[in-house]
Amino acid sequence: MDWLWRALAIAGSMTWEILWALILGFTLSAIVQAVVRREAISRTLGDDSPRALAAATGFGMASSSCSYASVALARSLFRKGASFTAAMTFEIASTNLVVELGIILALLMGWQFTLAEFVGGPIMIVLLAVLFRVFLRRRLVDDALRQAERGVAGSMEGHAAMDMSVTGPGSFWRRLTSAKGLTSVSHIFVMEWAAIWRDIVAGLLITGALAAWVPAGFWQSFFLTDHPLWARIWGPLVGPIVAVVSFVCSIGNVPLAAVLWNGGISFGGVVAFIFADLIILPILNIYRKYYGVKMAAFVAGTFYATMVLAGYAVELLFTLLGLVPAHRNASVVEAHISWNYTTWLNIAFLVPAAVLLIRFFTTGGLPMLKTMGGGPDDTQHAHDAHDAHHGDHGHDGPAPAAPEDRHRRP
Repeated sequence: MDWLWRALAIAGSMTWEILWALILGFTLSAIVQAVVRREAISRTLGDDSPRALAAATGFGMASSSCSYASVALARSLFRKGASFTAAMTFEIASTNLVVELGIILALLMGWQFTLAEFVGGPIMIVLLAVLFRVFLRRRLVDDALRQAERGVAGSMEGHAAMDMSVTGPGSFWRRLTSAKGLTSVSHIFVMEWAAIWRDIVAGLLITGALAAWVPAGFWQSFFLTDHPLWARIWGPLVGPIVAVVSFVCSIGNVPLAAVLWNGGISFGGVVAFIFADLIILPILNIYRKYYGVKMAAFVAGTFYATMVLAGYAVELLFTLLGLVPAHRNASVVEAHISWNYTTWLNIAFLVPAAVLLIRFFTTGGLPMLKTMGGGPDDTQHAHDAHDAHHGDHGHDGPAPAAPEDRHRRP
C-alpha cells in the first residue's frame, strides 16, 4: 500500500501548499463579483465588435472561475441578447484569466506561466473572434439560440443564475464595507468553493497518482524531449487532448500541468493544456445540450484550433524574449508539511475564511447552496428564502437574480 499512501501524501502536501492562495484568490474574486452589477453585462455584449469583446473579457475576468458555471452563464448571456462570440469570449476569460488561476500558477510553476496565461488568453480570444467572423454562419447561430431557449439543464445552472452583486447608490468601497456587502462576499466566496472543490480535489488526486506512479521516462518519451524542435510542435497539439481525456478543469488542472511540465511537455503545450478546460468531455456534452450537435462540434473545433495556435504564439514570443524557464522544477513532489512561511500564511488566511463561512451560514446562505446545481430557473426559491431570512433579522441581502429574459434577438 506504500504506492497509495505516497500518492495521497503528494496530493495532501500540494493542497497545503496552495491553500492560502486559493483562499486569497476566491476572496478577491468574491469582492469583485459583489460590486459588479450583472444586469449591465448583457446590454454591452450584443455584437462581436472589439468594444463588446473587450467588455466580455473584462466581465469574464471578474466572474466565476468554475468552468461549468461559466459555461452556464455564457448561455444565459446568449439567451438575454449577447452575441455568441461575446458569450464565448466571456467564457474563456472567466476560466483562464481570473486572479486565482494566476496565483496558483505562480505558486506551483513560476511567474512565467502566470504571464503566459494572461498573454495567451487575449491571443486566443482574438483568434477565436477571427475564426467566428470567417466561419460562423447566421443559420448555425439561430439554430443554437433555438436550442438554448429550451433551457436544457447542464451543470451548475443554479450557481450561474445567481446574481448576488450589491446594488444601490454609493462608491465601490461603501458598498463593499456595508453589511450587505459582507454578506454578498461571504455568499459568493462559499459558493465559489462549492462549485469548484470537486475539480480541485480531482486534479490534486490525479496529480499525486501521476507523480507517484508514472516514471519520468514515459513522459519524456511521450513529449519527445529528445527532439527539441518536434517537442515544441507536438506540445500544443497534444496538450489539449490530454486535458480533454483527464476530465479535470478550472484551477484543478494546474497541479496536473505541473506534472506535465516536469515530465517534458513544451512551454506552449502547458499553456494549451490549461486553456483546454473548456473542451473536456463533460463540457462538450453540455455544449451539445445547450446549443445542439452542430454548434457543439463547431465550438470544439474552433476552441481546439485557437488553443493550439495560442500555445505556439506564446512559445515563440517567450522564447524570443528569453522568458521560458530553463529548469523544470514545478512544485509537485514534496510529500511533507513543515513549519515554514506557507504554514503561517495558511493559518492567517484560514481566519478570514472562517469569518466568511460563519457569515454565510448566519445570513441565509444554506438554501441557496442547496440549489446551486439545479436548473437555471430554480434559484428563485432560494432567493425567496434568503430574502425572508434577512427580513426576519433586519438585514439587507444581495439582490435576487433577475428572471431569465427569453425574448428572441432580431
